[in-house]
Amino acid sequence: MRVISSRTHHQLHHSPPLRDRKGRRAESPIHPPSLEIPISQKTSATFAGPRTRNFLALGETSLINMGIYLSTPKTDKFSEDGENNKLKFGLSSMQGWRASMEDAHSALLNLDNETSFFGVFDGHGGRVVAKFCAKYLHSQVLRSEAYSAGDLGTAVHRAFFRMDEMMRGQRGWRELSALGDKINKIGGMIEGLIWSPRGSDSNKGHDDWSFEEGPHSDFAGPTCGCTACVALIRNNQLVVANAGDSRCVISRAGQAYNLSRDHKPELEAERERILKAGGFIHMGRINGSLNLTRAIGDMEFKQNKFLPPEKQIVTANPDINVVELCDDDDFLVLACDGIWDCMSSQQLVDFIHEHIQKESSLSAVCERVLDRCLAPSTIGGEGCDNMTMVLVQFKKPITQNKKADVGEQSAKGVEEAEINAAEENGP
Repeated sequence: MRVISSRTHHQLHHSPPLRDRKGRRAESPIHPPSLEIPISQKTSATFAGPRTRNFLALGETSLINMGIYLSTPKTDKFSEDGENNKLKFGLSSMQGWRASMEDAHSALLNLDNETSFFGVFDGHGGRVVAKFCAKYLHSQVLRSEAYSAGDLGTAVHRAFFRMDEMMRGQRGWRELSALGDKINKIGGMIEGLIWSPRGSDSNKGHDDWSFEEGPHSDFAGPTCGCTACVALIRNNQLVVANAGDSRCVISRAGQAYNLSRDHKPELEAERERILKAGGFIHMGRINGSLNLTRAIGDMEFKQNKFLPPEKQIVTANPDINVVELCDDDDFLVLACDGIWDCMSSQQLVDFIHEHIQKESSLSAVCERVLDRCLAPSTIGGEGCDNMTMVLVQFKKPITQNKKADVGEQSAKGVEEAEINAAEENGP
């Protein structure tokens, strides 16, 4: 596989308080939360610690009895298929054992006439940031000057940071509020959002994202976040951007190749950035809370005004890989860590090859993968996460298909000529 370019930037990811080993809310807290803080109270980025933050964001009266798992898994699936003259895709997502579904995805065969866009967004601490990215990230790629100039890597790289910028203003607050579906009616607080804007009329009539950034709002941004792994395909060029531990894998002649890396605190470059930004790592977690080092959202980890976005404790800065596709490429997989916890990259590629000819659609293959990964019980944790998978199959070049058709027609013509000749010559 020819990797044209690979760029690495500071990236970090953070999960909400009270989490299990996957960075999700733990079934029982390490210790009970402290006294309840009034919802209206505004604080600094530390905001009484992540455990209290989650306590308030969820609007719960107690965390002691708050479980992260359902008594039985939700196995209903959202599935979709599509194709154009170059690609076929199928996708499926399932809530599983989790108490809520925090994944989101994008699948656009025609971002423009030449380009396709696919993405998976794995939320933590709430689903609103994942939903926000699924709704807006691709549009910010499309609007980029770099995109117009043909530089897809720069365009998608900028779009990751743009998500954080857009969510900080009052328009961002309003959009996140609309996307949220867990609202504390007493405090008017949306899941994963702590600071609310003043509701000033100073911005009335100005609803542009850029106008409302910075000092125009008291909203510091969402405390929840999401990983993001996206792929853009234009002709024979594949661009992959990743922040977090969702993963992109390509099958080339049956061999699995990772096109992204999982961003974890144990990586030396990630650890170095975290410490320099004023964070710490405890038991494999950033500030004792998050087991990922890069994410969109998670604004309380991005409050150092003396550092650029790529050097914050948690950063949206994605790794960018640009790969030249070839005829040996079979398919591409984008999936959240709920899949990779249960199967290695090669195991998943082998599983897909085994079922892709048997199933009626690519989404059906994805559904088989989700069923394969779903745990029979919550003991152990693996197979209990939300799961989302996008499968993109490359169609063979039209020129090859035409040559094959011509070859078949030629062979058929020779066969018919021989039969006719035999009939004319008689027995």
